[in-house]
Amino acid sequence: MSRFWSPLVHTLKPYVAGEQPVLDDLVKLNTNENPYGPSDRVIAAIRAQATDGLRLYPDPTSSRLRATIAARNGVEANQVFVGNGSDEVLAHTFQALLKHDQVLLFPDITYSFYPVYCGLYGIEYREVPLTAEMRIDITDYRQPCGAIIFPNPNAPTGCPLTRQSIAELAHDHPDQVVVIDEAYVDFGAESAIPLVANFPNLLVIQTFSKSRSLAGLRVGFAIGQRPLIEALERVKDSFNSYPLDRLAQAGAIAAYEDDDWFEETRRRVIGSRDRLTLSLRNLGFEILPSAANFLFVRHPVHGGAVLAGGLRERSVIVRHFPKERIKDYLRISIGTDAQCDRLVDALRALLS
Repeated sequence: MSRFWSPLVHTLKPYVAGEQPVLDDLVKLNTNENPYGPSDRVIAAIRAQATDGLRLYPDPTSSRLRATIAARNGVEANQVFVGNGSDEVLAHTFQALLKHDQVLLFPDITYSFYPVYCGLYGIEYREVPLTAEMRIDITDYRQPCGAIIFPNPNAPTGCPLTRQSIAELAHDHPDQVVVIDEAYVDFGAESAIPLVANFPNLLVIQTFSKSRSLAGLRVGFAIGQRPLIEALERVKDSFNSYPLDRLAQAGAIAAYEDDDWFEETRRRVIGSRDRLTLSLRNLGFEILPSAANFLFVRHPVHGGAVLAGGLRERSVIVRHFPKERIKDYLRISIGTDAQCDRLVDALRALLS
């Protein structure tokens, strides 16, 4: 009963995750999951860990995983932090690095978990409007603040910033932490990780959920200079010293080491994205340029809610956000070519 709630719980507006329905013959294009299963090496690595060793706690520092991530990105292992999905890494980041006397800045159209974290941790924030073209303009962030965070590519728009733009932003704010959330970076954007060596205020966060097909395993990481990583570790070890279990650590290492699988599936997703873009344009849709594994689209005549509802009736699920500025848009995850064809056929029927 709510009479037992703390005052904080009464004020929270929780994040609403994308649906995970179980329906026959469903085309599920609403949560940006990879349409292809993980590397065979991942399955083998997880099976190898399914022994009586599970009675023991996992490595609390995930040392082998951190070393693997560090080696691939040209940093030291102590510059890597890992957590139970990038959402946990983000949660620790908000608490450890973004809670300041001045406001936190992030875009008005962006990952909708950001204001939820602010509510949970009591962080004041200001939304910086995207441009008319739905892009981030770093000059709009030249204002007093405590810290800055946004995804690159941005979500749900899919529009990327260049590495040079992020370098300029970090340079403009030497006394503020700048967090770049790179959940979708592997599908066409430039990672800011090479900038970390030159900017002690820059933290880059990535996930294994999208380009490594491990959304069900929950592994994320951050890379930054040692003082930022130490702050995350202090929060983690005050909350949960064992965020990643043995299976997750083994599977993530195997996924990160299989370059051939990664390049092949990434190429297929990008190819399907380009193919779907052309098909939707032929149906009259306006499509933002995407460097992610999804498209953000709208039709000049038909509203987003109506189209999303019509697709659902045809067993195709996409993401619709009721926020005023983007209520006519649909965010469409990139599926297999067969799934994308089902989507296009359903839209063609709705528009006819």
